[in-house]
Amino acid sequence: MSLIPWLRWNEAPPRLSTRSPADMVLETLMMELAGQMREAERQQWERSHTVRKVCTGVDYSWLASTPRPTYDLSPGERLQLEDVCAKIPPSYCGPAILRFRQLLAEQEPEVQEVAQLFRSVLQEVLERMKQEEEAHKLTRQWSLRPRGSLASFKTRARISPFASDIRTISEDVERVAPPPPRTWSMPEFRAPKAN
Repeated sequence: MSLIPWLRWNEAPPRLSTRSPADMVLETLMMELAGQMREAERQQWERSHTVRKVCTGVDYSWLASTPRPTYDLSPGERLQLEDVCAKIPPSYCGPAILRFRQLLAEQEPEVQEVAQLFRSVLQEVLERMKQEEEAHKLTRQWSLRPRGSLASFKTRARISPFASDIRTISEDVERVAPPPPRTWSMPEFRAPKAN
């Protein structure tokens, strides 16, 4: 029986990562890009292999090994993508990856097109982030705006429910007609006749 498991009590506890969240987002997004590029290259190889197999009618796939990745990003393109990835906050990292995977599944791009698709997704996320920030800024301004009280509103505007600027046909008719001898809502008072 080994005593090694019993002696692990004096080992140092595992430390949490000292990397910043921005570095972790950058690393995660770039690893996702690299993995999706490898997958796109593998699928491209399988498609070409299937076409070759159909054309020749012979299957030598058991002899062939999986090809090594042949496409890689140029250093300038990698730096540009890393610069854009550094602008993505941690809360948008997951949605960016999901959107990237969704577009890859819909379009099935060639290996060379994966980096451009990734860049477009990152730009889309940055635009959405900017729109949400502006909307949040507007709601914050609206909520901090001083509101007038009802009393000040009452002094500024008098509400008259029967007055209207809109002319109606009945008003036109009433203006042309002679005034009635009395108001209909009031009782008629007459002076007694002298006999």
